[in-house]
Amino acid sequence: MAKSENQRLKLLYIRDMLLQKTDQNHYLTTNDIIKELNSLGVSAERKSIYSDIQLLNEKVIEIENNKTKPQGYYVEERDFELAEVKLLVDLVEASKFVTEKKSRQLIKKLERLTNIYNANTLQRNIIVSDRIKAENESIYYNVDYIHEAISKNHKISFQYFQWTVEKTEKMKHNGEIYTINPWRLNWAEENYYLIGYDDEEGKVKYFRVDKMRKVQVLLEERVGCEHLDCFDFTNLYKRTFGMFAGEEEVVTMVMEESLAGVVIDRFGKNVVMRRLSDGFFETRVKVAVSKPFFGWLTGLGKQAKITAPSSVRERYRDYLMEIVRNYL
Repeated sequence: MAKSENQRLKLLYIRDMLLQKTDQNHYLTTNDIIKELNSLGVSAERKSIYSDIQLLNEKVIEIENNKTKPQGYYVEERDFELAEVKLLVDLVEASKFVTEKKSRQLIKKLERLTNIYNANTLQRNIIVSDRIKAENESIYYNVDYIHEAISKNHKISFQYFQWTVEKTEKMKHNGEIYTINPWRLNWAEENYYLIGYDDEEGKVKYFRVDKMRKVQVLLEERVGCEHLDCFDFTNLYKRTFGMFAGEEEVVTMVMEESLAGVVIDRFGKNVVMRRLSDGFFETRVKVAVSKPFFGWLTGLGKQAKITAPSSVRERYRDYLMEIVRNYL
């Protein structure tokens, strides 16, 4: 880069070095800044540095001047506090759908939100190889395509796969191309799900985004708005288990009082609970009745039971008997 071009970047260089190398415990003196600029091919005098600092302070970032020893300039506040950056790093690491490679790339970018001293404290979190991570790098592009289709009001097409015992991908329905009207992306059970309307079958369907391949935005406008208008996206997680669709029913259950927290964690604080005698309570919840729901209930053991409706109670009993027969 020519010297004159470097000179024009002087303000940016000063801003970056203050953001990257200073905080309330680390300062840069005027001489430090001049030395750094010289290493970048930018000449500077003390008087010009004072003017540059003043301009940056007025228009870009708040720069503090520590006038007691050790003297120097520093930036104390940034767009993101260190605790916030650490939280974002932890979320990236904990996200199952983010691949190991992408996790490292994202964390490296997050380090730029703080200075070099704090960035070192984030290194403690970068070991992600022992955690279960998705392997589909295309998920990030899939999410973008789906968002694009939703914003443009267009349909999408894709292939959908399942895992085999040999740990290979097998396309469902012999590689059939799915055409779906996308309406929402939902984060549940540590995975991204597409909620869309299948106009051929006339029903709402869920698809895991990391299992989608060859996602394309179609020119055809999406349909199904009338079927989604009354769809309660906000409480979707409370009603579905493992994002398995099922016929929705209001189910009444009786549980021991010790499970009150379990119910609130699952269905939220607005869930209806009525205290009964002998240390039990009754709750009524709207759920998608499915095997994952029965599995969740089974995990609570004899401390919980379905009391109504009788049709769901019978389905659950058949579910349990089917399991028992496997052990006879």
